Amino acid sequence: MIMTEDVMTTEKKPYIVCFGEVLWDIFPEGSRAGGAPFNVAYNVHKMGIDVKMLSKTGKDELGEKLTEKIKSWGITTDFIQIDEVHPTSTVIAKIDEHNEASYEIVENVAWDFIDFLPEHQDLVANAEAFVFGSLSARNERTRETLLQLLELAKLKIFDVNFRPPFIDFEFIKILLNKADIVKMNKAEMKQILEFMGEEYTSEEESVSFIQKKFKVNEIILTKGSKGAGYFVGSQNYSFPAVPITIADTVGSGDAFLAGFISKRIQNQEPEEIIKEGIALGAFITSKSGACPDYRYCEFKNFKDSKF
Repeated sequence: MIMTEDVMTTEKKPYIVCFGEVLWDIFPEGSRAGGAPFNVAYNVHKMGIDVKMLSKTGKDELGEKLTEKIKSWGITTDFIQIDEVHPTSTVIAKIDEHNEASYEIVENVAWDFIDFLPEHQDLVANAEAFVFGSLSARNERTRETLLQLLELAKLKIFDVNFRPPFIDFEFIKILLNKADIVKMNKAEMKQILEFMGEEYTSEEESVSFIQKKFKVNEIILTKGSKGAGYFVGSQNYSFPAVPITIADTVGSGDAFLAGFISKRIQNQEPEEIIKEGIALGAFITSKSGACPDYRYCEFKNFKDSKF
């Protein structure tokens, strides 16, 4: 009995690892902490799930402020490395008249040089999911680290995140081949098809082609105001978007993925998984910024009012 109690008290809480860029988005009205994988981490944390962010900041004032900000949100910075040479990342963000965001991403910043460390072995191997994007792999150092980590992860979730000019389709093919779940929007799917020499015909046929070509069973296709589709093998679970007043679209896809992950790692039914993604994506889009301050109960009330 004593041994059983010891085991129970030392049982570790399930967690996910998000890998890639942490940065400051510079908007006309001020700076906000961001980066696609960090936006996912922030909202997964808000859903009550433990999350570890694996990234790198510079040894500078912006880096200190960023790590303090992340800590203030209750997210560990134990796996955010500090670069002695390269600066903390900044991105110049612009919002157009349709509330759509565009980004000018500075190169040769700290997260371009994420190192593989011994402690990453257990960190990634024991995680419920490993979330990564395509932008973080633009530099050779971080790219090599990502490839090493992917060999350790048990559930690999690839968030396709095309940011011109940082699109290397040959490496995208490698990442698609390694992924268990792929999230992309319709424009990104069409770009992948074009690179593969395939014409877009329909969502179902295009997704099926990617599933078979890269042996990836689960694909999430986000469609903005038209909702999203979750393709599991030959099954397609579609869900319409919910009506909201848009504040801005910054991080809406990242929030969708966070909601999706929060239910997927609990092995919920596909309809519940995609509904959570739709709800959280809409909730964040109704607020300003990718990481707005909110409590879970606020999101729950929003979701209950929409479904």
